Amino acid sequence: MLTEFTYRSHAHVLLENFLEPYLFNGKLTSSGMEVVSFYVDQFAERDMAREVAARYGIKIYPTIPGALCLGGEQLAVDGVLSIGEHGKYPINEKGQQEYPRKRFFDEIVSVFRRSGRVAPVYNDKHLSYRWDWAKEMYDTARSLKIPFMAGSSVPLAQRRPPMEIPRGARITEAVSIHSGPVESYDFHGLEVLQAMVEFRRSAERGVSQVQFLQGDALWKTASDGLWSPELAQAALATDVPVPNASAPDLIRPPRNSDSVAPFVHHGILVRYRDGLRAIVLGVGTGGGIKWHFGCRIAGEPNPRLTSFYVGPWQNRNLFKALAHAIQAHFRERRAPYPVERTLLTTGVLAAAMDSRFQGGRLVNTPHLAIRYRARDFRPMREMGETWRILTEDIPQPPGINPLGR
Repeated sequence: MLTEFTYRSHAHVLLENFLEPYLFNGKLTSSGMEVVSFYVDQFAERDMAREVAARYGIKIYPTIPGALCLGGEQLAVDGVLSIGEHGKYPINEKGQQEYPRKRFFDEIVSVFRRSGRVAPVYNDKHLSYRWDWAKEMYDTARSLKIPFMAGSSVPLAQRRPPMEIPRGARITEAVSIHSGPVESYDFHGLEVLQAMVEFRRSAERGVSQVQFLQGDALWKTASDGLWSPELAQAALATDVPVPNASAPDLIRPPRNSDSVAPFVHHGILVRYRDGLRAIVLGVGTGGGIKWHFGCRIAGEPNPRLTSFYVGPWQNRNLFKALAHAIQAHFRERRAPYPVERTLLTTGVLAAAMDSRFQGGRLVNTPHLAIRYRARDFRPMREMGETWRILTEDIPQPPGINPLGR
């Protein structure tokens, strides 16, 4: 189920790893699955869906039930990819793009109910731009026992330098950094944060407050000790050249518009119910797409720091590991990591956008008392062997070509 299928859209970069062999941890891997149908919500000017469907013998149906039932009346597939990202959809007053993920989910569930059976579902990115819809999706999946997976590709990326959070660690502060726009990349930053801190002591218990910060308000919270520019600077330094300057001066917005030094343009302050404070920072780096994480653990003199390497072709290859994880989900009928992670990040993101719309007001989130226990998802992560084969000097190919040959 696709909103649109264009070059480098999520439909493209996910599905190419279902249609052709791809590299995962340096090994040539086949999905072992047959893509049998498409539903495409919007056919863009540079649509790829028709060409790809013709090439691989995939039928495009005009409705979601048609695609799931292969033109019949009963569910006729064993797994459902719901990719509601990209396309021309309204942007609301809060700045959220209103992708039809809830509508897709509801139509999928309608077929499941009618057929008397369910299939595993993967929902790309966060569940919905509306918290009430996201919670309804989650509750419906639980009540019908639908194997449900969602979320970001970034937590599965290679960590440079290698870094793990020991289960049960007492994390005292954390920062997650991305180099993209508000909302769409804030989600990925929140997923990186959550995929790391969910292993802390006492398991996940949820989030109590969220605040969107920018300008002077962002720097006041830093001076008040609510987040650490020094920790952010140290995390950035894992793969971004950082000049020798004090951390607050270094990452303030530059006076010179030609500057390529990293700088923070907004933040999302997250207060967890167990007392942990963390922040997601949107940072301009002048050096392409970047993801970083840093945290301090009680009893350790130095912070734990890493960056998430996207591979060649600027994010396209992030989706190899994600496709691998989705394929495991479809085969095993169990997500490799809890969908509650993405339920929580969906709620935090919605609260952050509410806070932004309300001028940076602190938003209480009693509804985000979401408890779950993290699962070790290392078997689904790219550890770096692929980049010994698929190197930066291999040009990005057009079309369906995950190997670049």
